[in-house]
Amino acid sequence: MTNLKELRINIEKFPEALHNTLKDAKIYDSSSSPEAQVLFIDKKDGYYLKIASSKTLEREAEMTDYFKKKNLGLGYISYLSDQSQDFLLKKKIQGENYLAKQYLNNPKRLCDNLAENLRFLHEQNFEDCPILDHSERYLKKVEKNASINNSNLDFVNNYNIRTTEEAYDYIENKKLLLRNDTLLHGDYCLPNIILDNWKFKGFIDLDCAGVGDRHIDLFWGAWTLNFNIGTDQYRDRFFDAYGRDRIDVDRLKLVGCCEVFG
Repeated sequence: MTNLKELRINIEKFPEALHNTLKDAKIYDSSSSPEAQVLFIDKKDGYYLKIASSKTLEREAEMTDYFKKKNLGLGYISYLSDQSQDFLLKKKIQGENYLAKQYLNNPKRLCDNLAENLRFLHEQNFEDCPILDHSERYLKKVEKNASINNSNLDFVNNYNIRTTEEAYDYIENKKLLLRNDTLLHGDYCLPNIILDNWKFKGFIDLDCAGVGDRHIDLFWGAWTLNFNIGTDQYRDRFFDAYGRDRIDVDRLKLVGCCEVFG
């Protein structure tokens, strides 16, 4: 954990149920988002403790538990919530994410492997999933952000959308295309899949997971290849490896427009 900042913490400020895990451990800040703090607890095989506003980690806890039942992750150890904060404690999945050098140094294999793991996820049965309405929740977030002019046109660079007005009009005209027919990760990016020498080990960061439209994961899979590898040349290869027969270009464009307000 040499790239992370070691922290000095007062464990008395944490819920008592977490004290044994935090005691006598080296603690590092591994946060990647302003919405939540993530601590890596360097003890035994390692733990991650996510801290955010009250009730904001409830969905992630539900879906982390569900993915464990599907043998798609390790689940969580404890979810604690009070009036001000949520705490989600998870074991570290042993392995590395796709940002490890051995994967980034072989981008073609990485691309194909990323697509194969996504197809594997999307083929899972989801009848007992606790979140069956991801598309409706997704569109509500779009409406909320559009109402406060929170937007980013970078997400539609591939879709000939030049203004936020054009993006919003496309959503209004096409939003009924979104389905709830696939188990999603919801944030299908290179850091969120753990491997061991190319073998899939589990998914992490499941706060956007649920049953929704496969094109959300497909959009993010293509996006993460461009963002993390630094080129868009693997976009078509990713879609080919996943299976072009299951991809609707209109829904991909719709997701891109939604992400303008995501």
